[in-house]
Amino acid sequence: MKSAYELAMERLSQKAPSKSLTADQKSRMAELDSVCKARIAQRELSASDEIAAAEAAGDFRKAETIREQFVRERQRFEEERDAKKEKIRDEK
Repeated sequence: MKSAYELAMERLSQKAPSKSLTADQKSRMAELDSVCKARIAQRELSASDEIAAAEAAGDFRKAETIREQFVRERQRFEEERDAKKEKIRDEK
């Protein structure tokens, strides 16, 4: 007897069969992940330095603004990565 999860997965695969990716597509997607992680890490380092400097100067509003800006930039980097990955997935 199959579990509810197994039945749901079977129905899902019937409605929208999964696409298999080529080795080239997989490697390009992995490269996108790598580049995105590097960009985020680089920005995180510079943001942490800016935040530390702002807090040392007593400017806590500026530090909070930098934190918020970093969060927005991180989301933008991830959205760009996801959009590029989707283009790769849609290739034939």
